[in-house]
Amino acid sequence: MAVTSPLATLTITDVSRRSGFASSALRYYERLGLIAAERSGGGRRRYPRAVLRRLAFIRAARHVGLTLDEVRDALERLPPHATPTRADWTEISRSWRRRLNDEIAALVALRDGLDSCIGCGCLSLRRCKVSNPGDAAAARGPGAAFLPRRLRAPLPAP
Repeated sequence: MAVTSPLATLTITDVSRRSGFASSALRYYERLGLIAAERSGGGRRRYPRAVLRRLAFIRAARHVGLTLDEVRDALERLPPHATPTRADWTEISRSWRRRLNDEIAALVALRDGLDSCIGCGCLSLRRCKVSNPGDAAAARGPGAAFLPRRLRAPLPAP
């Protein structure tokens, strides 16, 4: 392994402060193989500066609902110790386009459904999409049966 100047790397404290992730999250992501650190002579973690870009990517991916497995799959296609190029990001974003479009459509359907009942005062439980008299939704299976299909999908384990 090449020896890297301490000035070219960041400590876990620096990365935590710059990225907004807790040190425990950085160690967890390292165990999962999402990020990597070198060790100093004293055994302390030293991160390449490119880790900040990877962490920004992880944060964005998690905010749009990607699982850590999906994040890992995407990151495995990127250079491990270098800042990814525009072409790298374009390839990954293309693979997520359908997934994100499905998520957007589900959220729009949820928003539009809520707009029609919140504060409307219709008092019609027969037409209300939120009401479930006699637990009729039980026949549809487990979960929130009245949500758009995409939003009914089980959430991944943390």
